[in-house]
Formats: sequence, structure tokens, C-alpha cells
Amino acid sequence: MANAEGRIFGINGPVVRVRGSGAFEMQEMVRVGSESLIGEVIGVTDTETIVQVYEETVGLRAGETVTGTGGPLSVTLAPGILSNIFDGIERPLSEIRRLTNAFISRGTQVELLDESKKWDVKLTVKKGDIVSGGTIIGSTPETSLIEHRIMIPPNIAGTVEWAAPDGKYTINDVIARVKSAGSVIDIRMRQEWPIKKARPYAQRQAVTKPLVTGQRVIDSMFPIGKGGAAAVPGGFGTGKTMTQHQLAKWCDADIIVYIGCGERGNEMTQVLNEFAELIDPKSQRPLLDRTVLIANTSNMPVAAREASIYTGVTLAEYYRDMGYHVALMADSTSRWAEALREISGRLEEMPAEEGFPAYLASRLSQFYERAGYVTNLNGSEGSISIIGAVSPQGGDFSEPVTQNTKRFIRCFWALDKSLAYSRHYPAIQWLTSYSEYINDLTRWYEENVSPDFMQKRAKLMAILQEEASLMEIVKLIGSDVLPEGQKATLEVARAIRVGFLQQNAFHKDDTYVPLEKQDKMMDAILLLDRRLKELVASGAVISKVTQTGIVDDIIRIKYTIGNEDIDAPFNALMKKINDTFDASVPSFAK
Repeated sequence: MANAEGRIFGINGPVVRVRGSGAFEMQEMVRVGSESLIGEVIGVTDTETIVQVYEETVGLRAGETVTGTGGPLSVTLAPGILSNIFDGIERPLSEIRRLTNAFISRGTQVELLDESKKWDVKLTVKKGDIVSGGTIIGSTPETSLIEHRIMIPPNIAGTVEWAAPDGKYTINDVIARVKSAGSVIDIRMRQEWPIKKARPYAQRQAVTKPLVTGQRVIDSMFPIGKGGAAAVPGGFGTGKTMTQHQLAKWCDADIIVYIGCGERGNEMTQVLNEFAELIDPKSQRPLLDRTVLIANTSNMPVAAREASIYTGVTLAEYYRDMGYHVALMADSTSRWAEALREISGRLEEMPAEEGFPAYLASRLSQFYERAGYVTNLNGSEGSISIIGAVSPQGGDFSEPVTQNTKRFIRCFWALDKSLAYSRHYPAIQWLTSYSEYINDLTRWYEENVSPDFMQKRAKLMAILQEEASLMEIVKLIGSDVLPEGQKATLEVARAIRVGFLQQNAFHKDDTYVPLEKQDKMMDAILLLDRRLKELVASGAVISKVTQTGIVDDIIRIKYTIGNEDIDAPFNALMKKINDTFDASVPSFAK
């Protein structure tokens, strides 16, 4: 059947209206104009078809032809994705730069993945084997860190008729043939998948394992589970991008998908340069060997900004299906929502709150619901953890994107402007942040870190909340008039804030902290709290305790005790705390 065809009769920014004899389908990918710009059908009536174009429409004229492709906007899934940098519709920026220099030209036609490169393939199936969607039939080393597992496409099942011998093949070479429903289907390493359609899995599992990040305020206070969804909202300059960089570098996911959605060009340039130079701390290999970057800057076409989110999560699902744990960073979903708002306005749709379209919430849910810890079709387990940055204008968390995002995530790391401006990083405000994964992860922490890990966390949070109440009094009348017990609480809270929650990304021992050390640090802080309460009960003066420097010693743990062989140094510290209090009790008296 011939592909649908029509002619442009109206252009409004990225929105193009088409009339013609052919019948276009919803979400069909189309080629627009003489330069074959990439577009997608977003509306169909009996008289016209509405297309959003993912490239600049300047110079496009009424009367030019729009041709359907017969299929939805899809990405190519095959070896060669990792270590690559794509735009919002999976075009490799390095290849575009080779063809067009520093600026992306309209209508640039490039191979989404290298079709000439030969991969060293080893197949694990033979003639007569029964396979189905998701079955792993072979592998090839995609990078020095990641083995690419070649899978049967999800919609194919049957018996292997022929399997190629081990050797070097391109992504388009036939490596197996499967007899299915009376026909023989060629199997290649290359798959195509629509970006707006979630890839299937066998079963969704409960989230019971944490995504360990090495960031104390996250791992100990507001953890996220593998397969979970979190939001990082914050105003300008509060450290959203910095926080996501730390998570990308240090979290224990196998693969990182980083989406720069509508961010400033110089910021994305910094990200690309940094990631190219970073060494993976676990393997001492380049971090890019397990990372894919999607760069869609604020001056790129607004419609492609919307597509970039779906492109990124589809790539993440592909690696999840292989049995990998994937962490997806979206920076920022607010820019994506602004793209929805702009296109909605050009479509003359009825606006909802603050001009955003009425379907903002459903689009956000479609994105965040693609996170999850699942059993794949091939029986392996994999996960996608989604961490979306939100950029509310003026830092107002009551605006629609932040409020609707909170409906679909279970972990909320609220960045605070006052903390950021006082150089407290990560600037996650402990009083307004929360994690609903705590109950789900408690058993894992008890079995793998410490039996009372979550009780310690609860005690630290109680101290911080008590400090917040006391600070209202301190602002009015000062701290000198407080009872000694409340002064003790303020000292312990300072140790928690400065010594535990604040972290130095540029210090070799503090940029990443293992859970064992985090647990020991909480032990030291809670020992200080207990001994101070004992002294207050005996009539001691807290100001004399602080003069010994023991509180500052606890705050400096993050620098003075390394991440290796921590038992002996912590035992020595705990002894020092006890000895200081035991030897100085008489001098602390009033």
C-alpha cells in the first residue's frame, strides 16, 4: 500500500497543517517538505492532518509535500548506542558535526547507528532451539564494560531454522532465522521500536533494593529504590545538575542514560566534556563506556525536546531487557513541560493551570511509569530508576509541573536556595524532602548494612526536626537563654548538618561514601547525643563540652577517616569520645 501523502496549507512554528488524499495515522512519522524534515502526526480530522516537526520550520512553504513513512517515530536499538551522544531523535551529534560542522543543518540525513562497523558476535543458539520475544541468542562486547546481549524482538516466537557461526557482523547482517507461524523471519542485531510505546516485560516486581549513590543525605535519609522514581526540584543555582552528575558518576547502576532536555548550551557542553574525561571509579575505565548522552539544548527545535524524554527511556528499556540496571537522569522535565505548553498553544488548545495543557499530568505519568524493577521476557531481572530534575520558576514548588510530578514519584529531594547559597551541598532540604521507599528498603538495610540502620536514621531526623523548632525561638531571643538540654540538641544537629548531610564532591574520600561508613558516622553522632544528654542530666555546661573540640572532631570524620579499613579508625574515635567525656565530667559542671 502506498504511503499517505498530502500538502502543507498552514505553518505555525513547529506545527504544520496538511491536506491531501492519503490517510495518515496518529503518531505516524512523516517527511515534511523538500528537505524531508522529520515530523510526527499528532492530530487527524476528516479534513486535515496536524504534524509537529522535530526540526526548524523556517523557510518551509505552503504547498510543499508531506509524505508518510507507514510507521511510528522509532529509535534504532543495536550495539553502538553506548558511548554515543545523540540529539532528541537519536541522531548522533558526532556524525552530524562531521557532515555539517558545528551547526546542525535542517534535513540532515544520517545513520542513527554505525551500519558499517563489524561486531564480534558469539551466538548461543542452534538449529531447532525454541525462542520467543526477549530470548538472548548471543552477545558482543559493546564497550570495555558492557556486554551487549542480542535478543529476539518482543513480537517474534518460533524455532531457530539457522544460526550464523561466530564471527564479525554488522547490525544489518542476518545472524539467525526463526520459523514462526509458517514463515521464516530474518533476525538481525538491529531492532526498531516506537519511542512512545513501552517495551513489554513479564512481571513488575516490588522495589526492595536501594540504588546506592554514595551520597549520605540520599542513601541514609531519603533513599531511592532500584526501579524507583525521584524528583530533584530546585530554583536556579541550587545544584540540580550537580546532584544528577554525582548520581550518574557514583550510583550502582550498570548503565547511565543522561538526557539534557532544554538546558543551556554551555551547560550541556560542560556535561559532554566532563563525561568524556571521567573515569568510572569502579572499573577505572572511561565512564562513557557505560553511558549514553542525549543532548537537546534550549535553542534546538522545541518539538524535539519533547521527543528526547521518550527516546531516552526507550533506550533505557532496551538495556533493562538485557538484565541490566539502568539509571536515567532527565534534566529537566520542566523544559519538557514548557515544550508541551508551547505546542499546545500553537494548536489553540484550551489551557489549564499556568497555561500548561490539560494533559500535562497524564504525559508525566506516562514517563515516570516506565520506571520499575521487572522480570524480563527472558527471565532475567532488570530495572530503570528515573531521576527527573524540575526547575520551578522562582523556586515555587506549588507550580503545576512540581505538583503533578509529586503524584507519580515516591522520592522527593527538595533543593533549597538558602542552603545552596551558604555552600551546603547537596542542597537537599531535610525538612521538606521525603522518601516513600523507606519501609520497602528497611529489610535490605537491616540485612546488608546494620540491623538498626533505619532506627538510627529516624533518631537523626528527630534531632533535625527538634532543631528546626528551637531555631524559631533562637531567632527571637538568642541561644544563650535556652536550657542546657536544648543547647545540646543544637550541637548534635550541627554535627548532623555539617558533618553528615553536607558532602564535598571534590574531596577523594567524601565525594562517595560507602554505606558501611555512613552507618559508622551515624553511630558516632548518636554516641555524642547520648553522652551529652547524660552530662546535661548531671548538671553540666554544654559550652565547656564544645571547647574540648570533640564535636568538631566528629564533624571532620568525613575527611579524617577514609573509605577503606574503617573499623579501627572508628573504634579509636568512639573510644576518644567516651574518654573525653569520662575524663572531663568534673570540669563540665556549672
